[in-house]
Amino acid sequence: MNGARSLLTTLVDQGVDVCFANPGTSEMHFVAALDTVPGMRGVLTLFEGVATGAADGYARMSGKPAAVLLHLGPGLGNGLANLHNARRAHVPMVVVVGDHATYHKKYDAPLESDIDALAHTVSGWVRRTLDVGDIAVDAVDAVAASRAGVVSTMIVPADVSWNDGEPTEPLPAGHPAPGIDDDAVREAADALNSGVPTVLLVGGDATLAPGLSAAVRIAERTGAKVLCETFPARLQRGAGVPAVERLAYFAEGAEAQLVGAEHLILAGAASPVSFFAYPGRPSDLVPQGCEVHVLAGHSGAAAALEQLADDVAPGTTASVAPLMRPDLPTGELTAFSAAAVIGALLPEGAVVVDESNTAGVGVAAATAGAPGHDVLTLTGGAIGYGMPAAIGAAMAAPDRPVLSLQADGSAMYTVSALWTQARENLDVTTVIFGNGAYDILRIELQRVGAENAATPGPSALRLLDLGSPTLDFVKIAEGMGVPARRVSTAEDLAAALTEAFAAPGPHLIEAVVPSLVNT
Repeated sequence: MNGARSLLTTLVDQGVDVCFANPGTSEMHFVAALDTVPGMRGVLTLFEGVATGAADGYARMSGKPAAVLLHLGPGLGNGLANLHNARRAHVPMVVVVGDHATYHKKYDAPLESDIDALAHTVSGWVRRTLDVGDIAVDAVDAVAASRAGVVSTMIVPADVSWNDGEPTEPLPAGHPAPGIDDDAVREAADALNSGVPTVLLVGGDATLAPGLSAAVRIAERTGAKVLCETFPARLQRGAGVPAVERLAYFAEGAEAQLVGAEHLILAGAASPVSFFAYPGRPSDLVPQGCEVHVLAGHSGAAAALEQLADDVAPGTTASVAPLMRPDLPTGELTAFSAAAVIGALLPEGAVVVDESNTAGVGVAAATAGAPGHDVLTLTGGAIGYGMPAAIGAAMAAPDRPVLSLQADGSAMYTVSALWTQARENLDVTTVIFGNGAYDILRIELQRVGAENAATPGPSALRLLDLGSPTLDFVKIAEGMGVPARRVSTAEDLAAALTEAFAAPGPHLIEAVVPSLVNT
């Protein structure tokens, strides 16, 4: 068989059964092979950043890798932002990048570039396959590497795809679970039993119910404070799930949460630092004199927490969040009344993909007592993640409603994701918070102490404003096959959400809210 068919067959054999794609000439043999390998579902996206974001969302909800098919270096470059988010989320993903035929590269054709260098910026595993006999082995190794929580990138020249040959039989790839470090558990137990203020910061696989339950058991027995990393890859929360506060985004808030801690135990989370540097402020948020203990990395953190809980809180059961929805508000829509509507109506078992950014500031509090749900967040900070990730989440969990909360500015980065949602008839409800501005940048203009930040001039304000012309998300969505409506009152948002949750397929609601920042 040719290389492309061998690659697809091997991926399917390794449990990879969906490929988000934006292919070109060098990938046509891969595309043609889709009809001969029926176990692989190919999903077209109109932009590479949608393909990579969709694969990320799929991996977060399914726990297994998706494949991505990209065209040469420029295609990989277009997908880098959401590959960065995937790298930060430690999700499994196999990226296949087509390249020029091996004998063609020396001619420096217009699309020639250093794909290997680009791939290394976001990948934990990179390999260029130069012989059709190696393609099955390389595919098995790529999937195995991805299951350890990295983006794996295979670079496949066109002639390797079209050549026929007998592939080398790959060795079975093992995926051993990470072990528990007994010394790290004992060290953490000593810190918790020391009687001094201790903070337990959880992330990685500890943000699902088993890890959260263990962390809350520890906190309730020892008096430690439990925090979750600011942007978890997947956080289970709501009624029936142990409630854990997230570390604040702004450094001042995080410092207040950590103040006085003498021990900081990291369970799947990185040691906290500020997202950006600010004049006169420290970057390291660990309190002075606080001792940091690493219990476990991103994978295996839940198991380590469960052993630690059994050591310091034997026989205990974690308390869980009660069912407690906000009342439906009335009147003109604001960011906070919109959040209350969402909290009042969120369906049980929903998957919330949150890229609402500044406009969604009230959503976490409003949904804390909603029926149990999952939240996927913007792990790496590269915007344009939300609507693509909603594609992958909906495909990985087709029996669960997906609510995509999206800021208007970041929506425009990957708005073509709506087309794929319509084509695949995915059960995704997108709420666009339309405040007509990059509110977060308006805030940061003040925080960084830029010149004239207190009274920015018209040139500065123009770079932070989304008006002139005003974006019309209803027309944009309808033009890509997604039913849409615009609302400006709490009553209308409640009606629109109720109808969208009740009807299958994708829907978009543009919720017009005022800016949170006075300019």
